[in-house]
Amino acid sequence: MNNLWDEGLQNERTRLAWMRTAATLAVGGLGAGGIVLRTGVQPAVAFPFVLAALCGALLLSRIGVRYRRVQRALHEGLPLDDRADAVIAWLGTMAVAAGAIGFVLTR
Repeated sequence: MNNLWDEGLQNERTRLAWMRTAATLAVGGLGAGGIVLRTGVQPAVAFPFVLAALCGALLLSRIGVRYRRVQRALHEGLPLDDRADAVIAWLGTMAVAAGAIGFVLTR
């Protein structure tokens, strides 16, 4: 029987990976933004880090919904659609990169 659903804990591990990514963006964005503001550079340089923190917070708020949606899709054989979460994570990551570049260039 070729079944997409596996009785293992793959979805739980994936959920934990998304939680780590979201928490890293949220806490790292806030921490980096705070560091940037304490160095005396223009506050606008901290904006990308704040954006990264917001992306992380948004991902954290969506984890439960995403987990239930994936569980339902796996059990019912529906296609998985996680593009929105991937875009949010990508945007947060690019914001961190832009913030780091901006900070280095202003120092």
